[in-house]
Amino acid sequence: MKNKEHIRQVRDTVVEKFKAGFGYKKISQALNISRSTVQVIILKWKEYQTTANLPRPGCPSKLSAHTRRRLIRDAAKRPMITLDELQRSTAEVGDSVHRTTISRILHKSGLYGRVARRKPFLKDIHKKCRLKFATSHLGDTPNMWKKVLWSDETKIELFGNNAKRYVWRKSNTAHHPEHTIPTVKHGGGSIMVWACFSSAGTGKMVKLDGKMDGAKYRTILEGNLMESATDLRLGRRFVFQQGNDPKHKAKSTMEWFTNKHIQ
Repeated sequence: MKNKEHIRQVRDTVVEKFKAGFGYKKISQALNISRSTVQVIILKWKEYQTTANLPRPGCPSKLSAHTRRRLIRDAAKRPMITLDELQRSTAEVGDSVHRTTISRILHKSGLYGRVARRKPFLKDIHKKCRLKFATSHLGDTPNMWKKVLWSDETKIELFGNNAKRYVWRKSNTAHHPEHTIPTVKHGGGSIMVWACFSSAGTGKMVKLDGKMDGAKYRTILEGNLMESATDLRLGRRFVFQQGNDPKHKAKSTMEWFTNKHIQ
């Protein structure tokens, strides 16, 4: 609820007692009002030499400062909370306001409704491995990365829930975990593909049928890896970057790379 505004007589009494030498605490106890209220009244009197209501720029706010802080705190802690939920939470404390009022308050604090980015779900161990890989290659030159051919298999979702979800966030925070929607490789229908790419563009893409094992993986490499490297003009001495899947690191697969002189 909004704080009740004290009548002019009470405010005048506060100032009179302050002039008589009373401190904030004694004035608060004598008039049964909070010390913070006493302080606000006296500060206003010191600045404007009056206890009367001053002209205001527009309509008074429908929400108290406490309720506004609560709205901002709720949106920051729960970025996916909706305007309807925030509206109900304010109604519970006795403040009934329109959705646009809530939206305007959040905008003033720097929070805007944006579509949540969809990012692959990563466990902590995945994040650590990716960070380790990135830091180990900080000194690599752009020319070195141009010689890398990347590859992986992925399951592409054909049918699933692709509805947009909005989050309250500030600028430059789109990829913070709390502002994204984790995705996993499954859905109502999908296909598995192997593909590769380099800085020069995309290489071959192969649709996979059935379960992928080491033998099938080597067959795919045999028919598509060198052809992709040729199409992308990587030369003979390129670096092939694959994932840590067991079939990628199998003994037979590593022997295949050795025989083909592929790093």
